[in-house]
Amino acid sequence: MSGYTPDEKLRFEQLTKLRRQWLKDQELSPREPVVQAKPPGPIARFWTGFLEPKSLWRLYTYKAYRGGVFTLTRLLIPAWVVHYYVKYHLALKPYGIVELKPRLFPGDTILETGEVLPELPETHGHH
Repeated sequence: MSGYTPDEKLRFEQLTKLRRQWLKDQELSPREPVVQAKPPGPIARFWTGFLEPKSLWRLYTYKAYRGGVFTLTRLLIPAWVVHYYVKYHLALKPYGIVELKPRLFPGDTILETGEVLPELPETHGHH
């Protein structure tokens, strides 16, 4: 048995016709949509005006953005990298970093204050 039965052929033709009609119904006429467009709100009005090409807001915002990107990428980040390298890798005695405090003995002079450390008192104790 090969091919479709007459009932199957009729059903297939009906489905094809219905699909074509459905696709045709999806096409909009020039008059559609018939719903009235509501006026835009304050935020929508702001953005439509703001995003117009060649508007002053857009130009100044773009200039400020580009200036900020230039300042950050070409000035601040390289300056920070150079500062870090000089501070922690290049200087013989980097400022703000104390690797080992010098030992103080009796009779030594404290450089910051100029004080002289007193001698240790002689105690006659157990030892």
